[in-house]
Amino acid sequence: MMERATFSRREFMSYVVSGATFAAVPYYAWGGVTPTQENRPNILLIFADDVGHEVLGCYGGTSYNTPNLDALAAGGVRFRHAFAMPVCHPSRLTLLTGRYPFRLGNPKWGTFPKAEESRTVAHALKQAGYATAVAGKWQLTLLRDDPGHPSRLGFDEYCLFGWHEGPRYHAPLILQNGQVRADVVDRYGPDVYCEFLVDFMSRNRDGPFFAFYSMALCHDVTDDLDAPVPYGPEDRYETYAEMVVAMDVRVGRLVQALERIGLRENTLILYVTDNGTPKATIVSARDGRFLREPVFSRLGDRVIPGGKGDLTDGGTRVPLIVNWPGVVPAGRVVDGLVDLSDFFPTFAELAAASLPRDVSLDGTSFVEVMRGRVDSTRAWVYAEHEQGLRWVRNRLWKLYGDGRLFDMTRDPSELSPISKDAQSEEARSAREQLAAVLMKALVRE
Repeated sequence: MMERATFSRREFMSYVVSGATFAAVPYYAWGGVTPTQENRPNILLIFADDVGHEVLGCYGGTSYNTPNLDALAAGGVRFRHAFAMPVCHPSRLTLLTGRYPFRLGNPKWGTFPKAEESRTVAHALKQAGYATAVAGKWQLTLLRDDPGHPSRLGFDEYCLFGWHEGPRYHAPLILQNGQVRADVVDRYGPDVYCEFLVDFMSRNRDGPFFAFYSMALCHDVTDDLDAPVPYGPEDRYETYAEMVVAMDVRVGRLVQALERIGLRENTLILYVTDNGTPKATIVSARDGRFLREPVFSRLGDRVIPGGKGDLTDGGTRVPLIVNWPGVVPAGRVVDGLVDLSDFFPTFAELAAASLPRDVSLDGTSFVEVMRGRVDSTRAWVYAEHEQGLRWVRNRLWKLYGDGRLFDMTRDPSELSPISKDAQSEEARSAREQLAAVLMKALVRE
């Protein structure tokens, strides 16, 4: 297990070269070019659960069939260096607020800071004239205790399963706009969430709209209720491979729905995930106990174990696909760095939306990157797991808060940290630059 951060302020400062700065430090108020009302896109954000980059065929994965996602990548932009937090709750906090979890006080699992409720990306888009909806997974409160929570965070409509309150897949417990749905006992949850969003997009075809599909897939079933949740038609729970197929099918349905209602050309679709692939998934229950099987995926000829929960690439490196016909160049692969804090300023730029005036976001817009006008808009990305466990990295180097430095080109599995006593000049320079960035972040805490 990784040690907690032990760097003192003096140790951090000892790494900083006099006058050293990082040109792309993303702590500034957004001031992008304002789009016109006519060219603002609808936004469909698909946020899958527990899917590392090695899962998708377009990233070289060979274990699963993902034709719909592969087609989105072929017709759009695929990012090779996108990162999330290693588990789902902090990733959702970062996505919705554009700020890293430690800036929000590291909220407890299943909570959202009261002071941030009016500062979400959904609020910003709503105030800019967008209709807003979310479906699938919420995880920011117990919905039956607080059914108005999604609305307070800026969503006009919602269709969400009761996280840790009931099933999410078969015979799901679903709350829609504050009411428990009584008509889904024989339904498959992902179908319900998908249908809700298709209906929302159809009703708001005159736009613009923000449709947030916070997928349940490919997370395994809820495991902390009084009794195991219902099996599916195979008299067991879905395997990870089956959930990947189900995820890809629902992505295809949403794309087809946009084409059917004539909105495909003016809708920006973004697909990203909340963390890496799980290490194991629940496949059945016996005598009240859940049985799990490990998850391994093939990336080319390599076998990749699930890394969810780790701050390695296995837990934090995620797929990111952006598709917008006629605007985003088709078939492009980019190396620009992106993390989940960047989505808020990106959507704000596209929507001509105002950002909160009393806080600074951590993210930077990647609109110019996805349009092919620049290679990158930031020089580093950041991740944390628990308070005190963190790293900052660029494409080549990764520095943890406890001082461990890794050459991510030569040592992507992070097996051999580079000693300060035996480091090259290139490693020394990378350590100084990244330590300066991490120190800058800590100073703002």
